[in-house]
Amino acid sequence: MFDSARPPRFQRSHGQASVAFAGARLTGLAQRGSAKALLPHVRGVPEVVFLNTSGGLTAGDTLHYGLDLSGGARGVATTQAAERAYRAYRAEGEAARVTVAHRVGQGGWLDWLPQETILFDRARLHRETTVDLAEDAGCLLLEAVVLGRAAMGETVQELHFSDMRRINRAGKPVFLEPLLLNSNIIAKGARGALLGPARAFATLVLCARGAEDAVGPARAALTVPGVQAAASGFDGKCVVRLLAEDGWPLRKQILQLMGALRRGAPPPRVWQT
Repeated sequence: MFDSARPPRFQRSHGQASVAFAGARLTGLAQRGSAKALLPHVRGVPEVVFLNTSGGLTAGDTLHYGLDLSGGARGVATTQAAERAYRAYRAEGEAARVTVAHRVGQGGWLDWLPQETILFDRARLHRETTVDLAEDAGCLLLEAVVLGRAAMGETVQELHFSDMRRINRAGKPVFLEPLLLNSNIIAKGARGALLGPARAFATLVLCARGAEDAVGPARAALTVPGVQAAASGFDGKCVVRLLAEDGWPLRKQILQLMGALRRGAPPPRVWQT
């Protein structure tokens, strides 16, 4: 018989995908569970598209992506679609966990350009993103978050979202950004202080020698109506922060910034569809 006193046990999704390049040569590809890595045929810099075949994240799911670039390799990595974090069965339940760990060797470069993360009401998600750079390597890091879908009339009232973004150079942290959004913070009005009416936000970080020089082109690209944005440069970094009332204008602005910060290179193919 069904025991209503015992909470139901749900099937959980677990996935891990990793890719390695040495120069222009593929040297490693491993996939397990719900995580896959696609390698589309593109000219120039190789692209890696990570995919979560489970269709989204719920509490207790785990997901890991990793790209290793050595021998001066350059690479672009993204996700096939927006990642979705769905409602957890219990507010105090275990969070879904996503770990992204990329490594860029001497003379290498990585553009980590995942598509948006959409957080639904009562989602619980813990994510850590780490990019380890060699002394003379560089990267462009993007994270974009949308709180619910405006077109569907969704609002996010209860949430637990913990997000840590870290860039290390030669083993030392050069960019560290923790973010916490939870129900207590939202209830106390911090959302109004931090986000205002915005339900979508993003950060782009260009980390390389002379990255400060990209502040001018970045500011010149901040032209999309409905998006509040600012760019600053310091200590080998150019950081751009964006706020928007919906995900669509945010996405348009990100695409413009990609062109400015990537010196006119086209966005990853999956961003163009």
